[in-house]
Amino acid sequence: MSSTSWDPTMTGVMRLPSGRLIRGRGLRRPLPPGPLPEFAVHLVGGRPLSVGWESRWVRWLDFWLPSDRADARDAFLQAWQRAEHERVEVACGGGVGRTGTALACIAVLDGVPADDAVGYVREHYDRRAVQTPWQRRYVARYEP
Repeated sequence: MSSTSWDPTMTGVMRLPSGRLIRGRGLRRPLPPGPLPEFAVHLVGGRPLSVGWESRWVRWLDFWLPSDRADARDAFLQAWQRAEHERVEVACGGGVGRTGTALACIAVLDGVPADDAVGYVREHYDRRAVQTPWQRRYVARYEP
């Protein structure tokens, strides 16, 4: 891990099996104290507010699935790759459903079997992550 990685004890930071650290959070909550992300993936229905770091928008309505699944897959891959050397954040409005779904897909990219990815994220990020049956099905069928 690089010196620019997240502190693994910070709220919302999840360690992937490879050792990469990635932070999930809700955009409706205040920015947590500590270092800022270097890259973020925002999972929201409308264009997100501008931030002071590089970010990428994936159009994704609350409680649903990404509008463009190919774009989402590319964003998840970019987040996973950059998390090796940068502070990467994945965020939606509340930080649970869409964020949890994206983190579960990123966990699949990191080697977690798709059938186990929701459980992994619920154990290591938030027990309520991945909120709807179709989000769980999306993760179970997710292929890197």
